[in-house]
Amino acid sequence: MIIKTAIFQGSSTNVTQKPKLRAPEYAFIGRSNVGKSSLINMLCGRKDLAKTSSMPGKTILVNHFLINGKWYLVDLPGYGFAKASKKAQATLKAMIEDYVSHSEELARLFILLDSRHELQEIDRSFITAVAGAGIPFTVILTKCDKLSKSALDRSLDYMIRTIGAIQPDVTVIPASSEKRIGKETILDVIDADLKGAAAETTEDKR
Repeated sequence: MIIKTAIFQGSSTNVTQKPKLRAPEYAFIGRSNVGKSSLINMLCGRKDLAKTSSMPGKTILVNHFLINGKWYLVDLPGYGFAKASKKAQATLKAMIEDYVSHSEELARLFILLDSRHELQEIDRSFITAVAGAGIPFTVILTKCDKLSKSALDRSLDYMIRTIGAIQPDVTVIPASSEKRIGKETILDVIDADLKGAAAETTEDKR
C-alpha cells in the first residue's frame, strides 16, 4: 500500500463527535513517549501530520486522519503518563475506553511498545482487555534501531511469548521511525484487512 493522501478530519473526546464519513478505522495507541506520533508521521510520509514532542502526553484527544479517502488512521491519547494529574489520567482513560468499546468502525488496534523495555503491567492489562473484547490487534515494537540485532531478537522472542500467552498467534512488528523500519509491514497488515473486508462484502451481495 502507498499512502498518497493523509488529511486531518478532526479531534474528538467521544465517539459521537467522530467524522461523519464512515470508513474502517485503524487506531494507534501506546504508553506516553513510546514514539507514536513519530511512527504515524513515518507511515504517512509527513513530518508534522501528528504533533511530536519531547514531553510525554502530548496527544490528549482522539485524532482522525483520512487516508487515501478510504480509511482512517486514528491517533489515540497515550496511557500511563505518571506526571499527569489523577483527574487528567481518569479523563484520558475514559476517552480511550469510550473509543475502543464503542467505535463500530474500529477494524484493528496497533499497540505500540518500546522494544527496549519489558512488558509493563499497564500494557499487560490493556492488551488483556482488548483480547478479551475480541478486538483485532497488532503489536509494534518501536525504537528497534536502538537495539543490537541480538538484543532485538531477544525482545521479539520475549514479547511473542509473553503476549502470546494472552493472545495466541499475535503479530509483533519491529519498527523504527528514524530508520523507516516496519512501514511496509504495518501497511501490509492494513491492506490485507481492507481487501479481506471488501471480499466479504462482495460475497455477502451474491
